[in-house]
Amino acid sequence: MHVQEWLETVPAVAVYAVVGLIIGLESLGIPLPGEIVLVSAALLSSQHSGINPVILGACATAGAVIGDSIGYAIGRRGGRPLLAWLGKKFPKHFSEGHIATAERSFEKWGMWTVFFGRFVALLRIFAGPLAGVLRMPYWKFFIANVLGGICWAGGTTAVIYYVGVVAESWLKKFSWVGLVAAVLIGLGSMLIVKRKAKKAQAEHRERETEEPEPVPAGE
Repeated sequence: MHVQEWLETVPAVAVYAVVGLIIGLESLGIPLPGEIVLVSAALLSSQHSGINPVILGACATAGAVIGDSIGYAIGRRGGRPLLAWLGKKFPKHFSEGHIATAERSFEKWGMWTVFFGRFVALLRIFAGPLAGVLRMPYWKFFIANVLGGICWAGGTTAVIYYVGVVAESWLKKFSWVGLVAAVLIGLGSMLIVKRKAKKAQAEHRERETEEPEPVPAGE
């Protein structure tokens, strides 16, 4: 069962809670498909009036900010041993290479890594715990965390919601669009065939006029 199909089977309140919880756990440092769940729920809200996109965006933002903050606190307390433990538990996501890449991003961009990391799947998992491990001042982390959470969660919800509304409206008109397109394609094909036929006929006539008449034998 796909994520959207499963979300359709639960009440709206549960959708809000599931989205906030999964995004929060992902931001905490647990590899979960937070973005997939958010996109699926936002698309669902464009098709069902029972799910309010504003509430959905707010829950997603809250989950992102709270999860990142908890991840920061855990990272600050656990330090490097925490990263080593995560590397053993989740080698695909917390490998030494991934951690080194994330650290270089923090060294180069500082608090902006937390902000822009929201939009990158791997950094979205790393940002909170790694910022804590690297002892980033909490006020810097908090500002970047809140702004990133609002832009990513709220922005994603808004974009997918409006895309879903437009797509649904377009699909309702699809039968008429398809009919008009079919007629235009048919007319265009007919004109092209006629033009090619006329051209071929004209070329055939030219060849006939250019060919010399056969000379009778014995002359």
